[in-house]
Amino acid sequence: MNHALAIIPTYNEAENIAVVLRRVMEQPVDLNVLVVDDGSPDGTADIVRDIQSSYPGRIELLERPGKLGLGTAYLTGFAHALKDEYEIICNMDADLSHNPDDLPALINSIQTDQCDLAIGSRYIDGVRVVNWPLSRLILSYGAGFYTRMATRLPIRDVTAGFLVYHRRVLESVDLHAIRSNGYSFLIEMKYRTWKKGFRLFEIPITFTERTEGQSKMSRAIIREAAFKVWELRLRSIVKKL
Repeated sequence: MNHALAIIPTYNEAENIAVVLRRVMEQPVDLNVLVVDDGSPDGTADIVRDIQSSYPGRIELLERPGKLGLGTAYLTGFAHALKDEYEIICNMDADLSHNPDDLPALINSIQTDQCDLAIGSRYIDGVRVVNWPLSRLILSYGAGFYTRMATRLPIRDVTAGFLVYHRRVLESVDLHAIRSNGYSFLIEMKYRTWKKGFRLFEIPITFTERTEGQSKMSRAIIREAAFKVWELRLRSIVKKL
């Protein structure tokens, strides 16, 4: 069985992807990368192809025909990871908001059987966010409180995107039933993992807002997440989750 795979979705990340990939490759862990690119018009995929030759067999590129969303990118990556028999599957952003240097600690928590899903948390042991305006921090923190109230998820950072799963989680969760994208996808995966009885564990990280490229946050993403949490709770109550 292969060891660990980091799934990195990309759309117009030409300014960041080379640095991210090199830093991930430098980590002292047995780790490969799958980049899922949604037809980036800025040449992100070309940059990935250029870097692949420096790390033979360690960086894969999956190109999709257009912008299909974060959730479907991760679901595609999950299917790939399970098919290729990876034991540990990591989710992370391509914009350096997730520090690759935190990967060893997250992966180690799975290796040592502390948990089944390790969460790189911005809100455990204080608030660890750099370069966010106060309005964005209040929105994020408030969204977390709202989501915990609706779902009863026993974690602080419910919208965290820096995640490491043991493959048994992805084998048990009904991935074909997931239709959400964006933050709602991240919430739904944690919720389904928890409801299946798996162990969630938060590890403090420092989240740094991107300095290059544009954020993918939108009002539509926020609205989807706001409604999704109540749908998840209702489906759980009627035993359809």
